[in-house]
Amino acid sequence: MVTISGPPGSGTSTLVSKLSESLDWDSINGGEVFREEASTRSLSVEELSAQAKKDLDVDRELDKLLQSRMTSEECPEIVESRLSGWWAHKNDIDCLRVWVQVSDHERARRIQMREGGSIDECLERSRQRQSDDMDRYMELYGINLDDMSPYNLVIDADEKDENEVFEIVVNELEQ
Repeated sequence: MVTISGPPGSGTSTLVSKLSESLDWDSINGGEVFREEASTRSLSVEELSAQAKKDLDVDRELDKLLQSRMTSEECPEIVESRLSGWWAHKNDIDCLRVWVQVSDHERARRIQMREGGSIDECLERSRQRQSDDMDRYMELYGINLDDMSPYNLVIDADEKDENEVFEIVVNELEQ
């Protein structure tokens, strides 16, 4: 198994797609777990998201579901979520734990290319989301997203394209 984590705009989804296609591996991401849980609760994604903002137990339940999937026999080979590397570390799962790091400005540039808007707007939204996430994970689990100790591969992707990041991970998996 390999976990893929990183902030929004870091290229984790692209990396997972390339790994899945190249290695013929199955994958799951935290967003899928979120959508499945919304469906189970007969809620829209937006409704569950609104609940999660008001009630931190929603996040805890969703993270428990993801951890349960990660430790099950049916776990896919690739698990993508912001905390999947932390969960693998805390659950003593022997796997490659990847963090894809990019600067605030590079994330904003990538988000702008994907979603449009001005670079300043994208930068502000990106920083706000990162700050909100850092506060939430610290409150929920005492996890500092700047702590890279759970990861055995941290890739600075500012100056790398998607193929270079992919090659780094594949090379590490082959060792």
